[in-house]
Amino acid sequence: MTADVLTRTRGRLDAYFGISANGSTMKREVMAGTVTFLAMCYVLAVNPSVLGDQGPLGDKGIPMQAVFTATAVAAVFGTLVMGIWAKYPIALAPGMGLNAFFAFTVVQQMGIPWQVALSGTFLSGVIFFVLAVTKVRERILNAIPMQLKLAVGAGIGLFVAFLGMKNAGIVVASDATFVKLGDFTHGTTLLAMFGLIVTVVFLVMGWHGAVLYGIVLTAVLGIITGLVDLPNGVVAMPKGLEHTFGQAIVHLPDAFTGQMAVVILTMLFVDFFDASGTLIGVANQAGLLDKNGQLPRASSALAADSVGTIAGAVIGTSTTTAYVESTAGVSAGGRTGLTAVTTAGWFLIAMFCFPVFAVVAGSGEVTAPALIVVGVLMARALGEIDWNRLEYSVPAFITIVMMPLTYSIANGLAMGMIFYPIVMVAKGKIKEVHPAMWALMVIFLGYFLFLAE
Repeated sequence: MTADVLTRTRGRLDAYFGISANGSTMKREVMAGTVTFLAMCYVLAVNPSVLGDQGPLGDKGIPMQAVFTATAVAAVFGTLVMGIWAKYPIALAPGMGLNAFFAFTVVQQMGIPWQVALSGTFLSGVIFFVLAVTKVRERILNAIPMQLKLAVGAGIGLFVAFLGMKNAGIVVASDATFVKLGDFTHGTTLLAMFGLIVTVVFLVMGWHGAVLYGIVLTAVLGIITGLVDLPNGVVAMPKGLEHTFGQAIVHLPDAFTGQMAVVILTMLFVDFFDASGTLIGVANQAGLLDKNGQLPRASSALAADSVGTIAGAVIGTSTTTAYVESTAGVSAGGRTGLTAVTTAGWFLIAMFCFPVFAVVAGSGEVTAPALIVVGVLMARALGEIDWNRLEYSVPAFITIVMMPLTYSIANGLAMGMIFYPIVMVAKGKIKEVHPAMWALMVIFLGYFLFLAE
């Protein structure tokens, strides 16, 4: 009887996910989901280090354990929705670029409480959901020029890498030159350099868990040398959500301001195009695009991404989005939603390991290499920008360079949106500027005149 039940279950799973139809097997899907988890579970350490109150934000941050639990729950929920509903081998978790925007631009620079920032995240997810299930999505995708989409991704990459170097002590403040090289005789800086070197070596060697392995080895060396504290345990019941759950709903009235409008627009813009690019890229690698190069069930996939953002905000973390590390699972043979379901299962198990991840998250020198490497991967979009055409390269460059230099993703995005219509008019290409770009230009001019600090 047990064998019959198992056989029927396998058959139903095969039929539902289309495992055989996509040329895969259940064993391969489970292995692929495990590889995806190994490639991206660093988020459980890095996200709390960015958003938590034991990181750079200090008292302005979200309680550390709450962020960890919320990160794990958001990853489980969002990935399950993607796997079961959209049936794609793509995992979701709080995004690295947008968590930096949430922490360092919205909370730290703009002085917005994290509770209200969660409300903004929630609203951006709701808007994204509406756009995903209507034809408006295609119109917006067509309105924003590809060169600016590429520039935003690359700029966030430079910003994230700058944060990593700052946390590592590789780059420090200077009264004379604003920034300068850090002290390489300092133990924590040397530890971070070790972590960066081994992570890069693993990455170049093609190891799918390169970032995770780099974090583990750096943490171990830090414990041996006394630079990192030993964890006070291995397993613990998940907790902390009493501090964050529902805060996004409670503080919704505070999110309807001009300042928050810019925040929501930025979150929406970055998540919208980041999710679209990741979905198309992963699906293409998996051979899941149709003969016209279109993404089947695109609305379901994008809606799943937006549902993850909505749920993550309610739980207590920044924007949840599709992870490009899903390509690791695809390269291991993952082709269906069962890969994503498996990844979600591993995140559920990891949720009970807070003591271990807390030590890593609380040590900036341990997580800094991960941020730098993530920045490198995001900056690959630089190579796709048409630098030979000034009407594209000028707004793209301004977008990219303004993000790290003004310590604000929003500032870079706004400057790029303002310069693009101007240079296109100067080039005599006013007809190529979508009407929506003029509206965005006016919005961001208002942002600089009345809201930016």
